[in-house]
Amino acid sequence: MSDEFRDQVAVVTGAASGIGLTVAQHFASRGARVVGVDRSPEVGAAVATLAGSGHCAIVGDLTDEGAAARIVDDAASAAGTPSILVNSAGVAILDSAVNLSAAAWNATISINLSASFFMAQAVGRLMIEAGYGRIINLASQASVIGLENHVAYSASKAGLLGMTRVLSLEWARSGVTVNCVSPTVVETPLGKAAWAGAKGDAMKELIPVGRFAQPEEIAALIAFLAGSDAGMITGENILIDGGYSTV
Repeated sequence: MSDEFRDQVAVVTGAASGIGLTVAQHFASRGARVVGVDRSPEVGAAVATLAGSGHCAIVGDLTDEGAAARIVDDAASAAGTPSILVNSAGVAILDSAVNLSAAAWNATISINLSASFFMAQAVGRLMIEAGYGRIINLASQASVIGLENHVAYSASKAGLLGMTRVLSLEWARSGVTVNCVSPTVVETPLGKAAWAGAKGDAMKELIPVGRFAQPEEIAALIAFLAGSDAGMITGENILIDGGYSTV
């Protein structure tokens, strides 16, 4: 593998499993020191499997008041000033709009949107001081199209787009880019289980390329946006959905 991110610190939330873990593996294999953040204690074991050295794991619930600032301080102390933040932690609580509970709505917004903002805010302060940074927020195709039973999820991901555009505008002159990546269904272990059988087959029929995305494809796009070649890309939402949103 290359050493494209050697001596850079990449903070990845949701790093215990799924897309977050794949992103962490991708950066580590290219020389980055990865700080894996997750509320699951399993993040320690996940980070221990990463290639290279200098990685660390932080267990914390990003929805707790002040948690993001504390976690970023701990990350900077343990690994150095972050130059990359990937907001991958998220939740999907699905129900119809008329039945969705207040608790489900609040949890979705808190985890998917608020936690991502406070992590970006805390890391952004360090990046602005350093004069360089790359922030990538994991949104979804649901940020730009309506999906049945996804009202809270879609609202949270659409909120990420608005947040991303404002941060990109405010921080561009400081050398910090902020972008979104919006996948269709991704074949993580949870994704495979949730979209197995006839339900998954029907969904694939709606995607022009006829399949779901692979975690490695998402990680590769995130890594491009985090790299030196993407310095003129900021405030964007890049869909990786096999053409679904164009139909």
